[in-house]
Amino acid sequence: NFGVDLSFCCVHRFDEIKEGDVVRHDGKKSDGYLEHIFKHAAKELFGLDVKEITYKALKNKDFQEVTLEKDGETVLRFAAAYGFRNIQNMVLKLKKGKFLYHFVEVLACPGGCLNGKGQAQTEDGKPDKALLNQMEEVYAAIPVRLPETNMHVQKMYQDWLEGMDSKKVQETLHTKYSAVNQTASNLDIKW
Repeated sequence: NFGVDLSFCCVHRFDEIKEGDVVRHDGKKSDGYLEHIFKHAAKELFGLDVKEITYKALKNKDFQEVTLEKDGETVLRFAAAYGFRNIQNMVLKLKKGKFLYHFVEVLACPGGCLNGKGQAQTEDGKPDKALLNQMEEVYAAIPVRLPETNMHVQKMYQDWLEGMDSKKVQETLHTKYSAVNQTASNLDIKW
């Protein structure tokens, strides 16, 4: 089980954060945490220090894969599925048992979060590529700080979660999945 990064959950501590304290997670864009989790998993599970990861586009640029090989064997397989069409394809593959990933980052917006409908668009509703590039440059200029080195995250683990390996951490941040019996319903979504 991987925990959840709490660097964005320190709501009760926002009053202590100053403008210069703004940091970002590891990755090229403001999307999810795939890169950070991949690097962390490589180090924790296999003792490998991955400096840079390479995305391999599968069906399109919004459905990509990242793998880690050790001794000629693929030991980690992550995917990023952005946009509803890619999410639908992912769900279909999951149902068929043909989706063999250890971690999948799912984002509803094609191109990632900065490309979302509430973001950089021209007046006619099309993506504003110049503004999107500018936002990505601003984001990339923010310093990277690993969540596990963030004092606010460490304090939250200590004060609220009662330590890194506590029962409360397991109950709050970890989950297990099991098969669910399908029931016939008119409300079921057919992918």
